[in-house]
Amino acid sequence: MSEKPNRQRRRHTLEFKQAAVRMVTEEGLSQAEVSRRLGIPQNSLRNWKRSLKGGTAPAGPGQPSALEAELLRLRAENERLRMEREILKKATAFFAKELR
Repeated sequence: MSEKPNRQRRRHTLEFKQAAVRMVTEEGLSQAEVSRRLGIPQNSLRNWKRSLKGGTAPAGPGQPSALEAELLRLRAENERLRMEREILKKATAFFAKELR
């Protein structure tokens, strides 16, 4: 059996990703040509182009983008506020019974 070579995953800076996408969008080169010149997979270039077009920077492995991080923070805050509201509702009902 033939074993696949042990390749280490390369990490690219945001500036490198932006430059690669600029080569496609502004210089008019094809994705295949840019990926061949830079030695990166076409799929990576396609993903970078999509994420930069959406206005978000590509996140590193295991890192949420800025929008995803904000969404997670807001969801957690929303859940905390719901719990606080429920506690206040129960406290109001409890004290209303006591006053009767």
